[in-house]
Amino acid sequence: MNIVEFFVRHQREILQATLEHIWLVAMSMLLAVAIGVPLGIIVTRQPWLSKPILGGANIAETIPSLALFGFLLPVPWLGERADRLVIVALTLYALLPIIRNTSTGIENINAAVRQAARGMGMTDNQILWQVELRLAMPTILAGVRVAMVLTIGIATIAAAVGAGGLGEFIFRGLAMVNNQLILAGAIPAAALALLADFILSLLEQHLRPARQ
Repeated sequence: MNIVEFFVRHQREILQATLEHIWLVAMSMLLAVAIGVPLGIIVTRQPWLSKPILGGANIAETIPSLALFGFLLPVPWLGERADRLVIVALTLYALLPIIRNTSTGIENINAAVRQAARGMGMTDNQILWQVELRLAMPTILAGVRVAMVLTIGIATIAAAVGAGGLGEFIFRGLAMVNNQLILAGAIPAAALALLADFILSLLEQHLRPARQ
């Protein structure tokens, strides 16, 4: 049986695993953006917090995924369900590029733009929401794009703790020395990463002229 026939025969299982994978990544990215963008803003407002915030995110990024799952497993509530555990771990991995790009995008805005906004009577909050975040959006999206691709890849490890996803095929394939099973997980995961990267790159290019 070639790989095409295998995909056709097991299309329902592969689709189910793909949907599980998408759900884990989507929940993780929503949390990462909700946490990372405000932290990036805080870094620009309170530079003394830059080292602890970026340093903490950097440390989380360097911890091997299986080790991070192991560290989080004893945590109350998280360890009760594998999907919660994986979503929190993936969120931690996605934070660094989002925080860094948010702070970089805001800091790189020309000071004259802020001065002009203040001259028009805008408050600090209005400048943040109506000027800084809008102009920094392409850079922020670039960070989200990196985090998304990274998270899709790491999410394959979720199967190691029973959270499902495309990693189920990869782990089963490794255990059985079956290349078709490995490809059944690897190909859809790679396709998801490429698709997400393509869509976000288009959105980033669409918004980039707004910075100028």
